Amino acid sequence: YDAGQYPQFAVTVDVVILTIVGDELQVLLVRRRDDPYKGMWALPGGFKRPDETLAEAAARELHEETGVQAATLLSEFGAYGDPGRDPRMNVVSIGFLAVVRDVGDLGAGTDAESASLFPVAEVLGGEVELAFDHDKIVRDAVDRARRDLETTSLATAFIGPTFTLRNLRNVFEAVWETELDAANFHRTVTRAGLVKPTGMRAAPGPSGGKPAEEFEFGDDWQAAPMRRPRQSD
Repeated sequence: YDAGQYPQFAVTVDVVILTIVGDELQVLLVRRRDDPYKGMWALPGGFKRPDETLAEAAARELHEETGVQAATLLSEFGAYGDPGRDPRMNVVSIGFLAVVRDVGDLGAGTDAESASLFPVAEVLGGEVELAFDHDKIVRDAVDRARRDLETTSLATAFIGPTFTLRNLRNVFEAVWETELDAANFHRTVTRAGLVKPTGMRAAPGPSGGKPAEEFEFGDDWQAAPMRRPRQSD
């Protein structure tokens, strides 16, 4: 084996953190402190160290650059290695996705000037220009989350293990960017056995009224998942 016969390249990790603020899907970005792309917004991430796994590198970079702890939630979803994607050298980046209920207090560190949440719709719409090929990485991560929402209990990562049907519908509407009919949604998830009542009720809202019933995911969610409505042309 002669290492000189093979091209040199680096491995990095980029982390997409999704959360819902109000009724809007948002993504966590950092402002770069150094070149290349100094001053531009980017995903939290950085170079993998020789003595750590990819997941360990993702968790470390996320915490160093934003203060967010999400090591147990990270899942790998893609690899990015197009020539020229990084002007410094040949770099292959591994994308990681995590969904969190609350990012907590954000604090920038290492090579990040600041960290902030941005509406996903603005990022994907080009209103927020990202460094490198991070717009593609965000798009792929959101597509992954939209698919997982159909077939897994991913929604609980946004709102917790118990929820009201309105909370649950808000998650689907935010992630899918589609307004759902409240009555149809209620009928679908309850009749199909996708959710089941916990016997508890949520705390009353500021306007008073009868507290909403709380639910949890049922055993039939995997067998009869929700399907994302088709977008009309």
